[in-house]
Amino acid sequence: MTEIDIISQLQEEPDWLENYRIFVQAVLEHENLTDREISLTLCHDEYIKELNATYRDKDEATDVLSFCQNEGDEIMSFPGQQLSAGDIVISMDTLERHSELYSVALEEELKRVTIHGILHLKGMTHETREPDEEMLQYQETILAGTADLKVF
Repeated sequence: MTEIDIISQLQEEPDWLENYRIFVQAVLEHENLTDREISLTLCHDEYIKELNATYRDKDEATDVLSFCQNEGDEIMSFPGQQLSAGDIVISMDTLERHSELYSVALEEELKRVTIHGILHLKGMTHETREPDEEMLQYQETILAGTADLKVF
């Protein structure tokens, strides 16, 4: 079973975190990332901007950052052992702005960036933000397949 740790750095802890956990579990199962540990942090722009500057040399807020724990390492595992998939950090401030900018529901945008982060942990990449990128198309396919899972 996957261990999902959701950390809220928001002023008030959202009452939908358990629904969010169920959504994340479904995406991880879809991607065959069972027996993994994953950490998701919901934060504000100030925190993610600091991380983006430190780890990507970009002095700006972003919607999602993924930190793979096993990138480039040969993974040794034992039966029943959980491996760390990594950490995903999501700025709810940027998420809200993008939701308005792209005229999509906040819940849909949260699901989209969560899927995006999980795919990066899985090793997928994209060169641009153009919708014809293979990873972004796959992300939208997963999003469409999880439409019945409500977070909010």
